[in-house]
Amino acid sequence: MQQTKPILLFNDECDVCRHIAHWVERSAPNKSGETSIIERPIGDDPEALRALNPELDIWKAYATVHVLMPDGSMKVGGEAVAEVLRNLPNTRWFAGVFDASIFGVRPFQAILNAAYAVLADVRPLLGCESCGTPGIWLRPLHWAIKRAKDMLGQNRYLRLSPHFTPLRSPNKDPRFKVPH
Repeated sequence: MQQTKPILLFNDECDVCRHIAHWVERSAPNKSGETSIIERPIGDDPEALRALNPELDIWKAYATVHVLMPDGSMKVGGEAVAEVLRNLPNTRWFAGVFDASIFGVRPFQAILNAAYAVLADVRPLLGCESCGTPGIWLRPLHWAIKRAKDMLGQNRYLRLSPHFTPLRSPNKDPRFKVPH
């Protein structure tokens, strides 16, 4: 079967990747309802990925976003993000900036590549264990976040304890009368 649309491969175990893929899914249909890009979770089947592209490694696909193009080529990282933006009806109008070249350099694509690299390093800090470990420059912060979670009992929100506790309940204290 001939592929006619790009396929966005994403890590369905990563909250960040899953949220972005759902945004793509909501944004992909055009006015007639036809989607311009297919989003597909990686899952845990390396053979299914090899059927799409024999050179695709499941661990690389978990670590970095991939877009499989209809001609069989593969876009990775920031290039994949730019390709997704080119294919979405709502973002197509500005995605051309990633192709703009100044003296042979594509500055907006370089910025997008750097932003994606930072996001890829930060994803484990946002709770994604399947994305690997954070970059070396983020490991001290990762360590601090883990220690803070351990101290707080893995609670999502801090439990604030009052600075004082009343000796008696206001309902039982005669000084606190509620007028009827």
